[in-house]
Amino acid sequence: MNKLTTLPKDTPDVIEPIKRPDLLTVEDAKVMTLPRMTELFTKHLNPGQLHFMKLLGFHKIKIEHAEGMYYYDQNGRAILDFFGGFGSLAFGHNHPRIVAARKQFQDERRQEIAIAFMSQYASALAHNLAACSPGDLDMVFLGSSGSEAMEAAIKVAERAAGPKKPKIVYAENSFHGKTKGVLSITDGQLYRGDFKLVDNTVRIPFGDIDAVENVFRSDPEIGVIVLETIQGGGGIISAPNAYWQKLRALCDQYGVLWIADEVQCGFGRSGRFYAFEHAGVVPDVTALAKSLGGGKAAVGAMIARREVYMKAYGTPKTAMIHAMATFGGIGEACVTAIEAINILYDEHLIDNAAETGNYLLEQLEGLKAKYPAMIKDVRGQGLMIGLEFHDFSKTVPVVLRPVLAILDDKLKGSLPGFIGSHLLRDHGVLVAFTEYNRNVVRLEPPLICQHENVDRFIAALDEVLSRGIVRIVKDFVKAQVK
Repeated sequence: MNKLTTLPKDTPDVIEPIKRPDLLTVEDAKVMTLPRMTELFTKHLNPGQLHFMKLLGFHKIKIEHAEGMYYYDQNGRAILDFFGGFGSLAFGHNHPRIVAARKQFQDERRQEIAIAFMSQYASALAHNLAACSPGDLDMVFLGSSGSEAMEAAIKVAERAAGPKKPKIVYAENSFHGKTKGVLSITDGQLYRGDFKLVDNTVRIPFGDIDAVENVFRSDPEIGVIVLETIQGGGGIISAPNAYWQKLRALCDQYGVLWIADEVQCGFGRSGRFYAFEHAGVVPDVTALAKSLGGGKAAVGAMIARREVYMKAYGTPKTAMIHAMATFGGIGEACVTAIEAINILYDEHLIDNAAETGNYLLEQLEGLKAKYPAMIKDVRGQGLMIGLEFHDFSKTVPVVLRPVLAILDDKLKGSLPGFIGSHLLRDHGVLVAFTEYNRNVVRLEPPLICQHENVDRFIAALDEVLSRGIVRIVKDFVKAQVK
């Protein structure tokens, strides 16, 4: 006989309803003023980050909407987007086909969370990713971010390599994510902080094939090597095709699995679907994110060779070790990514990335020749380009260089910051920067970028650089006190 559960004697007969907290509505958020945004950002998000936003003047802008290549602020000013959300906006803002696909999915009341069942949308997206991938890269894990995709890549490779080969090689100036697993192979002390990270890692220079061969030969416990095909945070750094070809051969020779991190440089940005395709080689595992979500959803994917995947998770006993999480393969995100891949090919955006990227590089080389005292280097592939400026001391008259040289490390990044601030304030152009080499301006405009967008950006940059270093600094200081 079941016993009835009775309430304690001091429990009131009438339970008071839960009081509604002081909540903001969607409409409240939409009409929020800049002072209120600043207050809440400081109180609840990241007060330290606001310091840098104020330096660059970004704190004065409230984005009201975005379309195509442009943001539109509270004053109706169009801001040309040459930042592209670190490569997450291949299709620009609010591409009409992506918006329509998401709306249809919502209108039809389709399922989002269907963990207990197979999902037609996750299955279709996995098929599309396999179809776009060369060789036998055809087993897919779906997640919600680049970090999650790279965590999946590390785990599948480590299991496939086996317990006798537990060590993972990574490169100097690498960036693979901020979650703790991939943080162990992210070469940035700022991000590493004082976290306790895994210690089965080996660090080598990027692009040095002799270093790869030496470490493979000297340590039989190495089972995995992880490399960005183009280093984003490192300052848009790539290696020649011969490097990747020799790397593939060395991995085969020593039984090491190669993970190509294409989270930022993949999905057509380099002028091929994957940047490693330029070298005619195929890794054992790769990862995508950023633009895979069409600028409207958070989607990441790991794609592995079937042999590697099955070795790691190929039996009923091991299948659930790293199965999709709750939001991996969520319905509307998958629909968004499916439509995004179709648009990528229907609108020939990979070809456009290559052609418009070459045009942008040519125009930047022209500015480098025009302003050699300021621009040190122009590099990149497709629409992933780095514009590197000289250290501050190199931009001033020779007589002042010895005095400023001792401050170069502290001033590193200041000139790109000044220039980026002027571009935004005076010309309505948004650019980004890189994590490790702070002298580099990062240019990753949407793949829909056209020559006229490049011309506007180049004209704006030319005008700012034409002021000369002294006026650039004076104008920046003047803007700070306004």
